[in-house]
Amino acid sequence: MTDIVVKDKFPHKVREIENTWIAMPDGIKLAARIWMPEDAESNPVPAILEYLPYRKRDGTVDRDELTHPYFAGHGYAAVRVDMRGTGDSEGVCLGEYLKQEQDDALAVINWLSQQSWCSGKVGMIGISWGGFNGLQVAARQPEALAAVISLCSTDDRYADDIHFMGGAMLTDKLSWGATAFAIANTPPDPDIVGERWRDMWKERLNNNGLWLMDWVKHQRRDAFYSHGSICENYDDIKIPVYMVGGWADGYTNAIFRTIEHLSCPKKGLIGPWAHKYPHIAVPSPRIGFLQECLRWWDHHLKGLNTGIMDEPILRAWIQDPAEPDPHRQELKGKWVSEPLWKGTAKQIRSYYPDEQSLCEAPQQSVLMINSPQNAGVASASWCIYGVTPDGALDQNLEAGLMTSFETEPLTEDLECLGFPMLYADVQSSAPQANLTATLSIVAEDGKATLVSYGILNLTHRSSHSSPKGMPMDKAEAVTVQLNACGQKIKKGQRLRLSLSTAYWPVIWPSQTKATLHLENTRLDLPVRPPQDVDNDLADFAPPETAPPLAKKILSEDHTIRRRTIDLITSKEQIERFADTGAQQHDHTGLTVQYIQHEYFDIHPDDPNSASGRQFWHKSYKRGDWSADLETSITMEALAQSWKITAYLKAYDNNGIVVERSWSEDIPRDLV
Repeated sequence: MTDIVVKDKFPHKVREIENTWIAMPDGIKLAARIWMPEDAESNPVPAILEYLPYRKRDGTVDRDELTHPYFAGHGYAAVRVDMRGTGDSEGVCLGEYLKQEQDDALAVINWLSQQSWCSGKVGMIGISWGGFNGLQVAARQPEALAAVISLCSTDDRYADDIHFMGGAMLTDKLSWGATAFAIANTPPDPDIVGERWRDMWKERLNNNGLWLMDWVKHQRRDAFYSHGSICENYDDIKIPVYMVGGWADGYTNAIFRTIEHLSCPKKGLIGPWAHKYPHIAVPSPRIGFLQECLRWWDHHLKGLNTGIMDEPILRAWIQDPAEPDPHRQELKGKWVSEPLWKGTAKQIRSYYPDEQSLCEAPQQSVLMINSPQNAGVASASWCIYGVTPDGALDQNLEAGLMTSFETEPLTEDLECLGFPMLYADVQSSAPQANLTATLSIVAEDGKATLVSYGILNLTHRSSHSSPKGMPMDKAEAVTVQLNACGQKIKKGQRLRLSLSTAYWPVIWPSQTKATLHLENTRLDLPVRPPQDVDNDLADFAPPETAPPLAKKILSEDHTIRRRTIDLITSKEQIERFADTGAQQHDHTGLTVQYIQHEYFDIHPDDPNSASGRQFWHKSYKRGDWSADLETSITMEALAQSWKITAYLKAYDNNGIVVERSWSEDIPRDLV
């Protein structure tokens, strides 16, 4: 964080309430940590709520320390609440984004608005889960909620979340399912809840459940996914919304849709960042995001004219070409702005594949696509976090795995902003098949950097809620939307379009091997010519934070990302490992360590050989107290079903607290 300015003096002195209890209508109490100006009782201030299941005491404590005291020092009550059944809060948590979660949020907002230190106005901020529920709670229209900042979130839980992409099931359903499984079963802190901590832990372990089972049972867009998706009725949101994300994140598409469809006051901001707050994210440049938040809160919660609503609706980073790098720290580029967004780019440039070429003149070629199941080995993780090397590799690793087409070297610079689109008439040899399109920049030295990709489960070509198998005797018109991008391609570089029937380990394979024949194939690029107004944009302030968390590093962190090939059987394995190392937090005396180990296995010739396994070990210690959780989930993609097995063991100094296992086969539903 060498480019970050750490501030330890603010306009207001800050006092902290380490924990307070907020009672829900049914008597369950939620645990809250609050920072506020020392004089808030005599000079009430608006409250800013962050509402998460990620453990305020230790899980998000690093970023909380950087952010919430900063807001409090500038005249706000910053409130970090553990959701029901998580962290130090009472009760059980039965899943993501349930009505109970929203109902509790409404009760928290009402409680905040009635406190003597609160002016009566509340804002919500959050990233990922907290970004989701900020939008969902805004749609419930609580009276005191006046504005929302939502980062790395979605308006559509089916189209843009960890579950599916273009109707194809993401392996992130397993990865995040296993991660959430571990988070949901961690214990409360006895320093907060007292001697009842073990009974509260048992209640979670026996009742929070294995959410992944429910997720896999819903393979088409039904009521399970429409709940919590604000795209069902954008007009439900009346208050101002600021949508924020980054090109390396998995949720950026939603920013374009929300600023197009929301009728309330709105703004969008897209930087180069991974799945992190922009004042601490990589790739840089980081920005003064906390100052940007204050401009938003001052305008909407305090009624001050900060000028933020006079600025263009969308501000985006157009990134320069760069070499492939799985752990990118910096991206050159420039900021651009758009006064509005209507869903399409101002200009479209079309390209047509022919044999191995990508031409600007229409072609009559018939393309045959039949990929090995390990196509996709150079892909990035679906959602890049920027903490481990989870970015895309040199796309030349896909040679022989994908079918690729390249332009001649460009004769002029080209800048894109928006969604690349692939159109084709497709005939499939199997009722269910996937089509993947990736777009790369090939530099003068031959290295290929991934720009964007899109996936379509062909059974979802017309509908995610009512999929239907592909006919065997005719071609069907299909559209593959690639992820939105903001990218410059320089003169002399080439564009590469690569097509495949697999994208492992981003998506699970089709039920059977398929051969696709494509005709009338066209790639449309969203071109944005440089504009003079871009040169007049004011720079963001440099990033600032409050002082970081004081802690001792007892053992170093460690990561692995490895691909191994059995040269006898040809079976492949992708392995990822992350150990946070042991860290002792000064303010609580708590020592925490998280270890995650993940494997994805496949045979290039057999889609039904695909399997994934994820293991977690979470450890908490203080003095002679300790609590450990070990979990594992395995998922197999069989021809007719998804086979899921899981195991959980929780133990402390007195032995095993709870030990459970699960096993179930779930029929595949055209996925």
